[in-house]
Amino acid sequence: MDVLTPPVRASGNFEARALGLPGPLLIVPRRFKDGRGSFLETWSERDFAALGVDERFVQDNHSVSAAAGTVRGMHFQLPPRAQAKLVRVLRGAVLDVVVDLRRGSPAYGRHAAVQLSAADARQVYVPAGFAHGFCTLEPDTEVAYKCSDYYDPGLERGLAWDDPDLALPWPVGADRAVLSDKDRRQPRLRDAAGGGGAW
Repeated sequence: MDVLTPPVRASGNFEARALGLPGPLLIVPRRFKDGRGSFLETWSERDFAALGVDERFVQDNHSVSAAAGTVRGMHFQLPPRAQAKLVRVLRGAVLDVVVDLRRGSPAYGRHAAVQLSAADARQVYVPAGFAHGFCTLEPDTEVAYKCSDYYDPGLERGLAWDDPDLALPWPVGADRAVLSDKDRRQPRLRDAAGGGGAW
């Protein structure tokens, strides 16, 4: 599932790897372990800028999903309040998915998927211009993510999680996926794009 390249950049206690699309990055932190347990950095403005993540994050979000197979996505905000995100798992594990919505991008409509867990502490940087979502792989999974702009309900948009044109590699089918009513009603990309659902 992971489409990874060797590290593209390293700085401080972090390295960044491409995810097969221009823009998104998998951030791998260095973990320090001793008899007490472990320690790691999760954010450093200086080091992330050196990795190519030059964002000013203004809002932190935290979700808790009770059931494995919970799908949250595919979400994004339109300009001028488009959001970049930095996503990590605090407990449990997810399959994290991004879709390129940037008009003119050679990767428009393509996706990348990577597994994140509390155990590996990896993070995904999602630039503005991408839809983002995840499926929980374990019960009681907690996900935290930073956003580069504030939530704006008037500019919030989404895509159908099961859009056949996107063929996203979810580990659950429609019969087992746990979704919000709103996520069940999201449009397909070809319908959303005509109504302001892409860049």
